[in-house]
Amino acid sequence: MDTVLDQKLVSSWFDVHQSVPQTYVFPPEKRPGKLKVSLCKSIPVVDLGSHDRRDTIQQIFKASQDFGFFQVINHGVSNKLLGDTMSVFKEFHAMPSKDKANECSKDPSRDCKLYTSSENYANEEVHFWRDALTHPGHTSEKYLQYWPQKPTQYREIVKRYLEEVRNMGAVILELLAEGLGLGAEFFNGGLGDSPMLLSNHYPPCPDPSLTLGLTKHRDPTLITILLQDTEGLQVFKDGNWIGVEPVSSAFVVNIGYVLQIISNSKLKGAEHRVVTNSRVARTTIAYLIYPSNDNFIEPAKALCNRNPPLYRSMTFKEFLKNFKSKVGHTESVLQTISVSSS
Repeated sequence: MDTVLDQKLVSSWFDVHQSVPQTYVFPPEKRPGKLKVSLCKSIPVVDLGSHDRRDTIQQIFKASQDFGFFQVINHGVSNKLLGDTMSVFKEFHAMPSKDKANECSKDPSRDCKLYTSSENYANEEVHFWRDALTHPGHTSEKYLQYWPQKPTQYREIVKRYLEEVRNMGAVILELLAEGLGLGAEFFNGGLGDSPMLLSNHYPPCPDPSLTLGLTKHRDPTLITILLQDTEGLQVFKDGNWIGVEPVSSAFVVNIGYVLQIISNSKLKGAEHRVVTNSRVARTTIAYLIYPSNDNFIEPAKALCNRNPPLYRSMTFKEFLKNFKSKVGHTESVLQTISVSSS
């Protein structure tokens, strides 16, 4: 266990500082700027309970092309399970820092872990105003044995939640595959085999104009499925930041780099960031759908009949290595994965 992690966690000291520590202050050109961005009501909300499958596919596909984001309702996950899951993560993040660090230090592979800012904390020029808990999204005992045991209901509730969200994710990927003309089963062949859970916690910040919870980025996923409790997520569209308004009992879904590659840029991962606020903490629960490391990711051959492939073939492990070395620099990431760079 990192013996000083519990002292580094933002949640362990945010309330004793009346100003933002210098190591969290971003350079002027990277600060959030105008904090009052409009909450966008035009990011589509798709009803997964609709009986018109063709219309649902069209809505999801258009939203993915226009925004790279959409929200889903009537998704099959009960309101009670949503509430219980959000509560258990809030309870976890509110525990004493030493307890949190201890609960996440038992996995010898370090797949279940707690960190602050990012996994590259020691080498960052500026830190992010967030703490994060992550572990594999698989629910078998092989993985579950290393999950936190506190709060006492954590394993029971999070296991049920992940099983429900996995089913919903499979439905969304089927709809996206059909929209691309690839057939509903396209993503069943291992491209979504390594899901991860990530719970971010953003404590109240004394001056949100100086720092960020997360900087501008795209996710290195097929898709990301997010449960959020309050505003803070912003999407970059047409040169402006727009806020993603929380919709009651809805999930936010965004397109990741891996789907951008497979779709040969028919769908594009949306750039987004997280801003903080001075009033309340924000807690989110993300289900990140990844391929396994040895899976090859490349433009689907069926999409390259009329248009040449824009991205080279590579293992997900190689892609992730490139992504992590250039995180936050969209153009640099694109250069390393595009055909023109090979």
